[in-house]
Amino acid sequence: MQLLYSWFRRHPMVADAAWALLLFLPCALEVLEAWQDDYQFLQVAPVTFVLCGVLVVRRRFPDAAVAVAIAVGLVQVGFRTGLFLADIALLIIAYTGAAFGKVWTSRISLLFGLAAGPLAWFSFYHPGFEGTQHGNPARGTSGRVWLEVAMAVVFSTPFLLCWVLGRLTRIRRAYYMQLEDRAARLERERDAQSKIAVAAERARIARELHDVVAHNVSVMIVQADGASFVMDSSPEQARQALATIAGTGRQALEEMRRLLGLLRSADSVGEYVPQPSVEQLPDLLEQVRSAGLPVAFKVEGEPRELPRGVELTAYRIVQEALTNARKHGGPETTASVRLRFDDRGMDLVIEDDGRGASTALAVQGGADGFGHGLIGMRERVGMVGGTLDAGPRPGGGFRISASLPLKPSRRSAAAPAEAAVTESGPVPDRGPGLAPHAS
Repeated sequence: MQLLYSWFRRHPMVADAAWALLLFLPCALEVLEAWQDDYQFLQVAPVTFVLCGVLVVRRRFPDAAVAVAIAVGLVQVGFRTGLFLADIALLIIAYTGAAFGKVWTSRISLLFGLAAGPLAWFSFYHPGFEGTQHGNPARGTSGRVWLEVAMAVVFSTPFLLCWVLGRLTRIRRAYYMQLEDRAARLERERDAQSKIAVAAERARIARELHDVVAHNVSVMIVQADGASFVMDSSPEQARQALATIAGTGRQALEEMRRLLGLLRSADSVGEYVPQPSVEQLPDLLEQVRSAGLPVAFKVEGEPRELPRGVELTAYRIVQEALTNARKHGGPETTASVRLRFDDRGMDLVIEDDGRGASTALAVQGGADGFGHGLIGMRERVGMVGGTLDAGPRPGGGFRISASLPLKPSRRSAAAPAEAAVTESGPVPDRGPGLAPHAS
């Protein structure tokens, strides 16, 4: 049934032709009855054929249909032919002008619809009408004005009702078109937002891949060079370097599998290892130290619960900064990492004493020359609402300072002494991973 209704909506002339045929069948009997009287036949036949023909094209040419219908009605009034069964089409045309015609067509339909009642009453049914086909129900009545007005209103009421129905149809159709347009616009916006989300996710994965590959591969290269150098003189150190290479490679492989899993389907995300956080910083620093870069680590204040995005951002900043220091700082470079917690947030400072001019290349195009590097750092910090300051140190080396927002402490009323700088010892509620110490 829905398919049939949709087909008729796409082919309105077929439906209109069916309605015209339904009206023409009884009108044809009226035409046959007038066959014996040539004068009557010449009045009925043209009106019947013209009005039924107009019904066929009323929705395709609504303005022309209204004009033809008005002309036929005026001809009937002018020649005082009387009313025929085919004049029912005038009501349908009044509806058509209000529903499908232009604005001026709708107004003209209303005007002539209101005038049709008085014209029909005074032309065909008023006591002064001498027609022979129709009876004269008002003949013999007094010519009181109120009766004349009431009969004119009664004759105009069908036209007015048809026009109002057409107007409501026009408003409903406009409302549906507006809803369809809004739905299409929302669908386009949804597609655009989906594309933006996909692009952002790809950029995020690109940053993750850069951090994982740049850090782990650089560690493996350093260890491989060291192993080849001491292979003959110190086999034990060579074996340790190879073990570090194997462990770093496995870690890089796990990270790569996790990131590639994000590209497969959202249903399988839970199968991969969780993203690194601040609690894994000591493991990262031990890995960097084993690669030949001495790193001092200090935690100031009271560590507390971090938002997940801040956890990952802090870890990646430290990882990227130490990778840049190891690759560009030169021999005998040392670095330091300092975390400071307060009520406003967490400050993260990474410094090294290597060749500042060489390290500054990381700012221009990223550590790998592909535009990720510190640009990715700034994007990460900006995503969590923090700030980043990076540049060469006056005395040589490079300094990266990041300020990250932090959730309020659950123990904001703790004694000030607990927020003092600590050099060693465990910190409550954070476990051994972030025990403040200096190395």
